[in-house]
Amino acid sequence: MMQTNQDCPNHNITFKSNLYAATYTIIFIPGLLANSAALWVLCRFISKKNKAVIFMINLAMADLAHVLSLPLRIYYYINHTWPFARFLCLLCFYLKYLNMYASICFLTCISIQRYFFLYQPFKAKDWKRRYDIAISAVVWLFVGVACLPFPIMRNFGMANSTNTCFADLEVRQIESKVGTVFMTGIAELLGFIIPLIIILFCTWKTKDSLQNFQIPMQNSNERRKALRMVSMCAIVFCVCFAPYHINFFFYMLVKEKVITDCVLSAITLYTQPFCLCLASLDCCLDPILYFFMTSEFQDQISRHSSMVIRSRLMSKESASSIKE
Repeated sequence: MMQTNQDCPNHNITFKSNLYAATYTIIFIPGLLANSAALWVLCRFISKKNKAVIFMINLAMADLAHVLSLPLRIYYYINHTWPFARFLCLLCFYLKYLNMYASICFLTCISIQRYFFLYQPFKAKDWKRRYDIAISAVVWLFVGVACLPFPIMRNFGMANSTNTCFADLEVRQIESKVGTVFMTGIAELLGFIIPLIIILFCTWKTKDSLQNFQIPMQNSNERRKALRMVSMCAIVFCVCFAPYHINFFFYMLVKEKVITDCVLSAITLYTQPFCLCLASLDCCLDPILYFFMTSEFQDQISRHSSMVIRSRLMSKESASSIKE
């Protein structure tokens, strides 16, 4: 006879605190340095902000906001108590999901723009910076509102215990099981399935364009740069966000007692911490887009390096001539 979760043993996942503390500690320094450097280079050295650079700036801002909250997470998972304000706990909890879904949206925007500019190079020349700024503002507004249910659903758990935070907070129960399935399904559709389809489509069409010479494009080098960009977006998405969202659907159904099978509940609850850790790795993988996948970064850095080397050589030559 199939066991229900009323008959299941209590799944006390003791390793998750150590896993979270170790993961966030490993991520913090590289994520902080890489995203800070990315923001500095993007804002300082790249004057012509086209080819998804505006979206990359917003992506780096989203990653940096999450990275800056990691020390508080590390403190909690090491000490197992939350001595700070309740609002600060909910804010850090909110920033986690804000980073995740803002990253998903901006990765999707980057893929769409590189694909569109590749197929419509003449329209790309007329594209204005303010269009990207307006799109980014809409993304932040949409994601900011859409992520509010995450801290709201956990606020109930914190009200019952003032010393717990993050993964130890209870999830507010939804009375209707149909409502739970519907809300979870909509969240998965908008936050995962549609962006995944768009990114994979852009990657496929961009790769296909390398063999299709009938499409008006600047040159094969530009096509390869665009392919590297959208491929990296797809890799980050699939590595960091796909496992979490596949697990998240079942996790919410287990928490809301829609799924009552003990084996499925155990698998879902034990894999959830690993999926959550993978979702945080985007803070370290996203900077690869900035440093290795854009011609803007490579051109600006090489140009800046050449200027530094040239100035040093000139200063040495002038110093030697003075000595003579």
